[in-house]
Amino acid sequence: MADTKFTRRGVVLGAAAVGLSACASKPKISTYGGPKVTRVVVQKADRKMYLFSGTTMLESYDIELGFAPEGHKTVYGDGKTPEGSYYIDRRNPRSSFYLSLGISYPNAQDRMEAARLGKQPGGDIFIHGQRRPGDPKGPDWTAGCIAVKNKEMSEIYAMVQTGTRIDINP
Repeated sequence: MADTKFTRRGVVLGAAAVGLSACASKPKISTYGGPKVTRVVVQKADRKMYLFSGTTMLESYDIELGFAPEGHKTVYGDGKTPEGSYYIDRRNPRSSFYLSLGISYPNAQDRMEAARLGKQPGGDIFIHGQRRPGDPKGPDWTAGCIAVKNKEMSEIYAMVQTGTRIDINP
């Protein structure tokens, strides 16, 4: 009889542990089975980002930019979001901003311009999720990154792969 109680208790506790672990380990990364995203286009002035497969627009998102969004990023700390053609060069599932996709800034031209000015070009520019508690308030708050809502970042992270071109327009 004692063995039966032990076994029932073990089964109940085991089932509870499995149920709780399933809730706790729910992935925040979506899956995507649609057409391949071949290009990301950012229109800074409109605060919009578009995902394309060839010439077909798949999705559009409202975005937030660097705290000094006008003009091309030139040097570290200027608060600007770069302008030009780059590519997605890395994926970060453990981002401080939910999830993030790295942008290949600075390129050779960006490094030359910063060197001409005697400055560092900066780097670590990403597409990422929402601000954290304590981050600056306002519509444009990042250090030069492109921010979207966390739910949208899950979609973007699933859809956009390393190597995808990103065109960032004024």
